[in-house]
Amino acid sequence: MVNGKSILITGGTGSFGKKCVKTLLKRYEAKKIIVYSRDELKQYEMAQEFSSDVMRYFIGDVRDAPRLRLAMRGVDYVIHAAALKQIPAAEYNPMECIKTNINGASNIIDVAIECEVEKVIALSTDKAVNPINLYGATKLAADKLFVAANNLAGALKTRFSVVRYGNVVGSRGSVVPFFQKLIGEGAKELPITDLRMTRFWITLSQGVDFVLKNFARMQGGEIFVPKIPSMKIKNLAEALAPGIPHKIIGIRAGEKLHEAMCPAETAHLTLEFADHYVIKPTIEFYRNVDFSCNALGEKGLSVPDRFEYSSNLNTEWLTSNQLLELLKQQ
Repeated sequence: MVNGKSILITGGTGSFGKKCVKTLLKRYEAKKIIVYSRDELKQYEMAQEFSSDVMRYFIGDVRDAPRLRLAMRGVDYVIHAAALKQIPAAEYNPMECIKTNINGASNIIDVAIECEVEKVIALSTDKAVNPINLYGATKLAADKLFVAANNLAGALKTRFSVVRYGNVVGSRGSVVPFFQKLIGEGAKELPITDLRMTRFWITLSQGVDFVLKNFARMQGGEIFVPKIPSMKIKNLAEALAPGIPHKIIGIRAGEKLHEAMCPAETAHLTLEFADHYVIKPTIEFYRNVDFSCNALGEKGLSVPDRFEYSSNLNTEWLTSNQLLELLKQQ
């Protein structure tokens, strides 16, 4: 799948990038792994942990197309994980979010085609579905860019797909380390936005495995969505700190009560596979692709009309014990 390949990870010093590098070094024999990011300190710290001969550390910004061009020479696969993700920061600094999440995505596409990269997978988020904040809107725009990029590539070999998943257990910015910090400081109560609030949950390891598997599955133009469990935020807090009371603080600006990954509006484009969904492109491609049978030969079926895969309508729910077990695996 990735053995013998040169792989570039944008935003490679983030939570996903570090776990992805660790997985690649442990399980595969990549020709080269390039960490592309802006933070020299994080790169220095990461180089102390991952010092294999196949590692390369490249300081650069996805906004900088010439720098990307240098980094992407001879690269086979690109995982685009770089993004500005903090919702309040995006609302306060909208153009900065647009420059990174949209213009940066456009640069990745242009340079990947120019450098004849074989496959590109961009990481998306449930916030991109029916977005109500700028971060989600920029990620929706980026998703559209990556899907449409397959037409830009035309008869060239470069193919683009998207992976969309929910909240990552224990990642930076997740509510889990926030609650753990409060608990460690002896908090007498935990802040809960709404007792009804639900979220999808996935571990970093599961996210990395899903992305890497989709390099083998992809034909170009798909949005891959894993089947993952949901959990109420109040139940998550109870699992982390049994007996500590909750303080209801209300939903914050730009926040939803529930999140969706396959909206009802795209049910006619959604295919269900054994462990994931695929949302087909909304646009016509110059080439005919049968998305119901992927490159691994796995077959998917159309979902019912108005089907919606959302955190509150999920059929799989995390128990407290399962959540605690997931945290141990991080």
